[in-house]
Amino acid sequence: MRRAVYPGSYDPVTNGHLDIIERAANVFDEVVIAVLINKSKTTLFTVEERTEMLRDVTSHLANVRVDSWYGLLVEYCKQHDIKVIVKGLRAVSDFDYELQMAQMNQQLSGVDTLFMPTSPTYSFLSSSLVKEVAKYGGDVSHLLPPQINDQLLKRLAERA
Repeated sequence: MRRAVYPGSYDPVTNGHLDIIERAANVFDEVVIAVLINKSKTTLFTVEERTEMLRDVTSHLANVRVDSWYGLLVEYCKQHDIKVIVKGLRAVSDFDYELQMAQMNQQLSGVDTLFMPTSPTYSFLSSSLVKEVAKYGGDVSHLLPPQINDQLLKRLAERA
């Protein structure tokens, strides 16, 4: 079985993330979306909320499952017998950082990284940018699944 992990913070999940997830699901027998827990990051949604949002928006993909992880991603891969990490690349600046990470992961564990270029439609998109625009009243509904947009607006209203 060809298995891959697609790691991220997904705070919140965007249409760009979904594009990579759906494309990876066409390549691998199983794709695990790993919601990474980074204690140094301040997130808008809890790990549980992000995990549930991802389960909701990927429920149509039979070979995709969602999990969470705190620690080195390669340790997750080792524990779950995953040989490939999928990373979406938006720009050359992503590549510089992700290449170093991929080489470190391969050196540490033998796990390889598959880089998928994002669709040009989403090449500018990041969760941080979406949150910033939405916080100031900008319409980001076309960048998120509808239910995620609703949850984002609700959370921002709660925090206002």
